[in-house]
Amino acid sequence: MKMPFTLQFVWRGPSCPRSMQRPLKRAGKSARATLPLRLRRLTRLLTTCAVAFIVFLASTPLVFSQSNNTAAQTHGQSVYAALSKVPMAARVRKNPFEGNARETAAGGKLFEQHCADCHGKKAGGTRHGPSLLREEVQQATPGSLFWILTNGVVWHGMPVWSKLPEPERWQIVTFLQSLNAHATTPANVP
Repeated sequence: MKMPFTLQFVWRGPSCPRSMQRPLKRAGKSARATLPLRLRRLTRLLTTCAVAFIVFLASTPLVFSQSNNTAAQTHGQSVYAALSKVPMAARVRKNPFEGNARETAAGGKLFEQHCADCHGKKAGGTRHGPSLLREEVQQATPGSLFWILTNGVVWHGMPVWSKLPEPERWQIVTFLQSLNAHATTPANVP
């Protein structure tokens, strides 16, 4: 007596889904008769993957073009917004070195050592840190700048500099305030 059909399975490994482990021969059909079905499924899968990949590539420029590529805006808000969140007690602190040329020069050296990598040698900003020449920074109180320097803005990549001694932090603040004086001298005004 002849069996109505024969089953032959192909081992596809333990991770292969059951739907791919179909018999190659069924009731007189050859392996070629079932191949187009497999090809159609494979083609459908590859097409779906290709469409998903194209949609991903098409949406990537939109995501990056909506955010400013500079360091001045990160996570949907300006990095300068941190200046408005400084506590009032910190804002009213006075700079003990204000107007002292010697402390300004020392602050410039400290700025080059600790800050220039992110903010640029002339504090104009880089892709890692925002410009410190912007009006938001130049109009900030010395206490606000000192507080930001001490506590950082970690969410935006500004590290905490509380490990620097307090006089050195005030020297950096003095240097930053001197940048405002250089920007508004009569020689720079047209």
